[in-house]
Amino acid sequence: MNSFTRASSLSALRNETFDTVVIGAGMTGAGVAVDAAQRGLKTALIEANDIASGTSSKSSKMVHGGLRYLQQREFRLVYENLRERQRLLKNAPHLVRILPFLIPLFGKNGAVSQAVVKGYASALRLYDLTGGVRIGRRYQKVTQAEALGHLPTLIVDRLVAGFLYFDARGDDARVALTLARTAADKFDATVANYLRAEGFTYGESGDVNGVKVRDTVSGETFTIATRSVVNATGVWVEEVAELGIHESESAVTPAKGVHISVSKDRLPADVAAVFAVPGDRRSIFVVPFEEAPFTFVGTTDTPFDGDVNSPMCTAEDIEYLLRAVNGSTSSNLTTADITGVWAGLRPLLSPKNGKSVSERTADLSRRHSVTTTKDRMVHVTGGKWTTYREMAQDTVDVLMSQLNKSGSCGTVNLRLFGAPSRSEDTAALTGLDLHLYQRFGTARHDITALIAERPELAEPAIAGLPYVKAEFIYSATHEMAVTLTDFLSRRTRAHIQDARATLVAAPQIAELVAPYLDWDESQRNEQVAAFRTLVQTEFSAAGLTI
Repeated sequence: MNSFTRASSLSALRNETFDTVVIGAGMTGAGVAVDAAQRGLKTALIEANDIASGTSSKSSKMVHGGLRYLQQREFRLVYENLRERQRLLKNAPHLVRILPFLIPLFGKNGAVSQAVVKGYASALRLYDLTGGVRIGRRYQKVTQAEALGHLPTLIVDRLVAGFLYFDARGDDARVALTLARTAADKFDATVANYLRAEGFTYGESGDVNGVKVRDTVSGETFTIATRSVVNATGVWVEEVAELGIHESESAVTPAKGVHISVSKDRLPADVAAVFAVPGDRRSIFVVPFEEAPFTFVGTTDTPFDGDVNSPMCTAEDIEYLLRAVNGSTSSNLTTADITGVWAGLRPLLSPKNGKSVSERTADLSRRHSVTTTKDRMVHVTGGKWTTYREMAQDTVDVLMSQLNKSGSCGTVNLRLFGAPSRSEDTAALTGLDLHLYQRFGTARHDITALIAERPELAEPAIAGLPYVKAEFIYSATHEMAVTLTDFLSRRTRAHIQDARATLVAAPQIAELVAPYLDWDESQRNEQVAAFRTLVQTEFSAAGLTI
């Protein structure tokens, strides 16, 4: 029986008392729920919108140490990032895989500055020594021909050689969802999306004893009884803290990052690449989507002072990214090539000791912070999704102390939901089996069982993309998808890969999942209209046409 359903969760949240309620089901909050539940705490995880709908579905999809952090002398941070990268590769091999990164070396008349070569070589050597070599591959220098073999449109006249180093990739939204399912499936945590925290209740001692919530689907309000609260809401951490009676010490500077997708025909790449931005001290990444025939480019890193609920990619952001790509390739990308856009906000720790925020949020630390208030509330923010597990461990250590509970962290070697047994051979998987494995792991067998009963469900649901119809039904019945946008933006990544093709297929997908969500014709139309409005808003803000 599938326990990861919203209906069963809402019933439990209304009627049971929890040791802790974790607010925010992004990477950090879901990781906290896993750790807390694994240590024996009766845990609830709630999210105001969809699981991972904030920052945790809008990253660069990379599980990495952060080569540029070495330039900032954040050696400890890089070491921790690379250690956690290895743990994800081991504990979620179905979701996280090795990805090579190319650094092209450009010069004049077939020569490149030896100072530049030595600089990169030293940084990459240090990266390997800091922990990069744990991946089983060392950095290497590649020839011009080898570099072109990976990215054929690199500017040949200037390209001299390159360096190749190794990190990892992962679908951020699916990792966050898998963490939530791990908490529920392995440790009986209760998870619910579209449940907004609107206030707290307190006992005579002044400790929090309840979270007032509103079900944004039904409009119903009720209170979840709890002995503690963890605020893991990222850029919303201060907003949630203000619902309580004690001010949190957490201070966040939102930094906007944007990405664009283009057809792989226009920007072919079989590895990721790092390009310098002309006239800036930053770099951007070019990354091939793993299966879909698209390449994405990002990210920016700029201060943001707008509405944190709706960051948008602007025409200026687009120009910045296109200028960087066209400065290193002959692809000559234009806005007409863009098939998808996305923008998210990083919850960076604000400078302390009265320091002002620079114009370069890239210079702010990616470390995390765990603070407490007197009412048994724990606030966690900062960090990066590669280190979600470490952030969760630090948070639950504090939580256990507040609750006078004992229990050690057991997530270092914890295999996530869907991870195959160590003896299972997945190397020979091909075709649809491989596609489903890389998204669902061992749960793919539930989907292939659906296809065995209804072979037509093996058909592609969206032209040019790898997702089959059975995946959408599985997400409706087993992955707590509530809206059409949940299916198209996070359960699959169709929306950010090819928004136009996804719009064309949206009515048919709504019709496909409608019986499982009890949508009538009017509701189907509303869901399609809401997704169309989202795409139109995003494209309009970026100066693009659908």
